[in-house]
Amino acid sequence: MSDQAKTVLVVGSLNMDLVVTTPRHPEIGETISASNFNTFPGGKGANQAVAAARLGAKVRMIGKLGRDAFGDQLCESITRDGVDATFVTRDPHASTGVALITVNERGENTIVIVAGANGRVTARDVRAAEGAFEGASILLLQHELPQAAIEQAIHMGRSHGLKIVLNPAPARDLPAGLLTEVDYLIPNETELFLLSGLDSLEASINMLINVGVRNLIVTLGSEGAILATPQQQTHVPAFRIDPVDTTAAGDAFVGAFAVALSEGLDLNEAVRHGSAAGALAATRPGAQPSLPTRQELEQFLRKHAPGKGSRRR
Repeated sequence: MSDQAKTVLVVGSLNMDLVVTTPRHPEIGETISASNFNTFPGGKGANQAVAAARLGAKVRMIGKLGRDAFGDQLCESITRDGVDATFVTRDPHASTGVALITVNERGENTIVIVAGANGRVTARDVRAAEGAFEGASILLLQHELPQAAIEQAIHMGRSHGLKIVLNPAPARDLPAGLLTEVDYLIPNETELFLLSGLDSLEASINMLINVGVRNLIVTLGSEGAILATPQQQTHVPAFRIDPVDTTAAGDAFVGAFAVALSEGLDLNEAVRHGSAAGALAATRPGAQPSLPTRQELEQFLRKHAPGKGSRRR
């Protein structure tokens, strides 16, 4: 990575993660014992903002917190990591968002989200934060905010000339017209199937490319990632690791990908940087505490030979 990262603007959620570690996920109606409980700063928006900041980007964030203790802690946390929280507002009528996370002994998680103040971010709020768009090069979005706020951010990102990266998580339907406004779409396999309405990986990728998605990056966990454009489709292998907690691995991927783009790396290298950051995050517990620094990522990349994508067409 170069030392010339430009500003990354994140419009997204901030949550407090309440995490329990269990030997396995409980069945419906079953009570099981957990080995420990922790609280970690989280939220896909905040995770991706912190991921980018730790890798050297200048990061601004637009979002909303409650006026409560969790809100105080989350604001302090992202600021400490170098995220500009000027445009993160406080809502006196809603609690700060919370995520209830269960992690099993294989590092796999289930997550239940209470949106709280995140669910009250409006298109008007985004318009009021127009100053955050000025001078930014990348706009980073997820799906933990209301659709109207996301659409407004995309419209403003376009008008300000930003490259738009959308991580459509959690999965939900999107109009095809909106997908064509996004420069880089980064779903996992589940989200890909929901967006396409199909249950085949290859068919889903082809469908989204055919409706006008410019650059599609499908993350596949331990199977790596697929990079698809109208011109090519390449498989980027995963880095081999022993996972501890995969909670923020996807957010680490997206944050590192955005930073790499902002520094002028080509698409294949940006995906490789994302894969490396995601692998590192999965080796540590928690969301934001697991996100790697620039030094850690560069050491990891030096240690592992560059992955060579294999053609799928």
